[in-house]
Amino acid sequence: MDPAKARELLASERERIERALADLAEPETDPQSDPADAGDNAPQLLDAEIDAGLAAPLREELAAVERAEARLAEGKYGLSVDSGEPILDARLQSIPWAERTAEEQARYESSGG
Repeated sequence: MDPAKARELLASERERIERALADLAEPETDPQSDPADAGDNAPQLLDAEIDAGLAAPLREELAAVERAEARLAEGKYGLSVDSGEPILDARLQSIPWAERTAEEQARYESSGG
């Protein structure tokens, strides 16, 4: 894949992920609520748990994007981190942070990786 196209795809993914993380970090405040009210705060706790569960995979994706950006800078983008085999452009188009060929990724996931 052309390095300029790869940079564009990775930048787009980084922006999408960072925006999603920022959206999760914004507290949902009810202007009608009384902070001194000792009412049930279970809904807020549930929302915080759900947001934490949604943020974890986003942070993993962001870390993968950062690793892909590092590989791009090193001239190793588009090559499997396991075998060094080229990753198909179609795969990189849909998953710009892909670290392995589709076959290697399937083996990696089936072995518990």
